[in-house]
Amino acid sequence: MRHAVVIGASVSGLLAAAALSRIAERVTVLDRDRLPGEDVHRRGTAQSRHAHGLLARGLEVMELLLPGLTVELMERGAFGGDLQADCRWINEGRRLAPAPGRMPGLLVSRLLLEGQIRRRVSALPGVEVAGESQVADLTHSGDWVTGVRLVSGETVSAGLVVDASGRGSRMPAWLGQLGFPAPAEERVEIDLTYTTRVFRRRPDDLAGDPVVIMAATRAVPRAGVALAMEGDRWIVTIGGYGDAPPADLDSFVAYARSLPAPDIHELVSRAEPLDEGTHHRTPASVRRRYERLPRFPRGLAVVGDAVCAFNPIYGQGMSVAAVEALRLGEWARRDRPARELFRSIARVVDAPWDIVAANDLRLPGVRGRRTAKIKLVNAYLERFHRAAEHDTELGRRFLRVANLLDPPSALLRPACLFRVLRGGSDVVRGDTGDAVPAGEPSYPARHQN
Repeated sequence: MRHAVVIGASVSGLLAAAALSRIAERVTVLDRDRLPGEDVHRRGTAQSRHAHGLLARGLEVMELLLPGLTVELMERGAFGGDLQADCRWINEGRRLAPAPGRMPGLLVSRLLLEGQIRRRVSALPGVEVAGESQVADLTHSGDWVTGVRLVSGETVSAGLVVDASGRGSRMPAWLGQLGFPAPAEERVEIDLTYTTRVFRRRPDDLAGDPVVIMAATRAVPRAGVALAMEGDRWIVTIGGYGDAPPADLDSFVAYARSLPAPDIHELVSRAEPLDEGTHHRTPASVRRRYERLPRFPRGLAVVGDAVCAFNPIYGQGMSVAAVEALRLGEWARRDRPARELFRSIARVVDAPWDIVAANDLRLPGVRGRRTAKIKLVNAYLERFHRAAEHDTELGRRFLRVANLLDPPSALLRPACLFRVLRGGSDVVRGDTGDAVPAGEPSYPARHQN
């Protein structure tokens, strides 16, 4: 392949370019924004001001695509930890039993992560990352896409065009202009609004734990996350399904008190605020079923949020995009029809989509198709989380699924089912041999680093 064009210079587009750079003579990444040399917020990444999670599988794949990235990020202030031992995962208001889980994680702000990926990708041989280059439509010859036309009127020819433009992708409309059908959409209407504030971080905050991830419950459809990040700061995002957390400090702290567990409120009620806060609203999780289309143009691909835009509170988007970039590179090397790529991407998306949709459909007010399977799985997971409060092996297995290392079906294997059923006994032991009375809540106990 002589030339590939990628639409969008966010994380998804940059990782796609990294994968394509191994097989294309030239790769051009086009973005409508002016792309700064420094790590600052820009219009095209509205969520950069909010907390972002980098799951274990995402970190693993980014390191494959850009070797040495983890070390470079840590040299710029990011820091690592064990995803089970060092993080407070709170489901159904219960903290997952902490223990060494052999799953490395990285705490890094979205600005630093995207900025460093952009610097690395821009330095790859044959790759150009161009800002202030908004794509107006596609050029084509029959059923082949031949490039893109910019708003400026300039035409950029390419043997492959990849749409990584995110939630606002215009691909369905562009397909219609070319005489192709648009993909069917699946939607889960979540009406999620969240607010983020940044605080100064002190060594004794949360007894040294650098992460709190707190899921909404049916009784309290509010969630939150607090992540330590470079510069001795906390980024704290709290949100509600159907209601909006206020940004002023007193109201933000009061809202945090209403979350399913006290950890985040404990933090923000004592920490020094460093900004005024910012809001974001996500009306729905949306999946476009490109793999079901009977026809699709040659020389064209779609990845990232343009295929599936998840509820961002789960922190899956960047990690899924990383795995999709791998699949894109494998597909482009073999020069196969687009349906093969979309089927491969669908297999990547299936597990995180099932996790997000099922969890959100537990909550009142969320609109979507509640199947008998979803109801049964959610009932099982409620019992699972009660057992995982004291069973470290269940905690490890849950985190492997949450971090996209294992499929959701791993939680239904006989060994897991047995441990969940055993969770009702007087004492449950993890693989480390620690014994905890099963009826005794884990709060206010804290893991020490």
